[in-house]
Amino acid sequence: MRIALLSYRSKRHCGGQGVYVRHLSRELAALGHDVEVFSGQPYPDLDDGVALTKVPSLDLYGEPEPFRNPKLREYRDWIDVLEVVAMWTAAFGEPLTFSLRMARLLKGRRDDFDVVHDNQCLGYGLLSIKRQGFPLVATIHHPITRDRALAVKAAKGLKKITAWRWHSFLAMQGRVARRIPSLLTVSNSSERDIRDAFRVAPGALATIPLGVDVDLFAPRGPRVAGRIVCVASADAPLKGVSYLLEAVAKAAAERDVHLVLVSKLDPDGQSAALIDDLAIADRVTVVSGLDDAELAELLASAEAACVPSLYEGFSLPAVEAMSCGTPLVATRAGAIPEVVGDDETAAVLVPPRDAGALAQALLRILDDPGFAARIGAGGRARAAERYSWSAVAKATVERYRAAVEAVSPIPADQTPSERTSSC
Repeated sequence: MRIALLSYRSKRHCGGQGVYVRHLSRELAALGHDVEVFSGQPYPDLDDGVALTKVPSLDLYGEPEPFRNPKLREYRDWIDVLEVVAMWTAAFGEPLTFSLRMARLLKGRRDDFDVVHDNQCLGYGLLSIKRQGFPLVATIHHPITRDRALAVKAAKGLKKITAWRWHSFLAMQGRVARRIPSLLTVSNSSERDIRDAFRVAPGALATIPLGVDVDLFAPRGPRVAGRIVCVASADAPLKGVSYLLEAVAKAAAERDVHLVLVSKLDPDGQSAALIDDLAIADRVTVVSGLDDAELAELLASAEAACVPSLYEGFSLPAVEAMSCGTPLVATRAGAIPEVVGDDETAAVLVPPRDAGALAQALLRILDDPGFAARIGAGGRARAAERYSWSAVAKATVERYRAAVEAVSPIPADQTPSERTSSC
């Protein structure tokens, strides 16, 4: 098939969207399909055999100057103006403006692609793409309504209004999701939440779990005593980093521990302030920009990994840690119990928002080598058995074929295999 895979932003080495785009596109190409990825900034790392078409925004939230005001010469059209106005009014406009740019880019290219696959954009421009006759599939990793609820709860005073306004694109995403006939998500937990949040039609939503490269994310070499690794794609309340920092402070009172936090912290944000308040700067190292090989090596070097999130639609960091055979402590939140199991064979689960329980679980792993070895081996076995990017790609192609057939029904004198082989 000829596949247009859309991603409005594709952070390279962490964050579900960028990882999803890279690995899914690679495996689709390995199955013999032609894949062209269309992405805004930050652009993804893609493997050989996958084409990238850059769809530049004004990159108003990128480093080193987030929330910048662009110079007049940077404006190219009315979509750029719309993007800036959204920022000025405290809204996040990228999902909408990316979708509008894509509708313009794909206009007149109906014969170039058999299917268009959107990755969590869900902007109004997709409806224009649908009207152009493209079979359309969209992935919703989880409904951002959960992010909004947690962000508003964590904000103080007038910042609650700003947090709500930032997530105003959710109304658009719900309207668009209800008009896309084929939707994908990554866990049964996310499927339930999406149905509740977006009220999508029965039968429109299918669950296809994400995968992991079990050859790269694998056990190796000796582990560093006392090292705990946490991968948090964003410095946001949803990721629960503040509770892990408190847990590290508690554990450090009893044992020599050191947290390596893979994230990009806001220097003026809650996490950075909490590190100072807890006086654990010498116990925490913050790193970012790791590629897959570096991340796999780091996870495999740790005595324990932690996912302290308040909600997850899937949790790739949990699967990557398990695949490395690293004993995992995670919260019983969102899809995490579904992903890692709830029987303490592949991970230790604790309640969310409980720093004391996190500290106790981490100390249990660090102080009991036999228990740690059992959890690590169980996690490795679960990851290898259940999560494969090749299986993700094959299941996704079946959804593509169904979307194509829904737009172009199979002629009475043609079998399904004859119809889909032409793709």
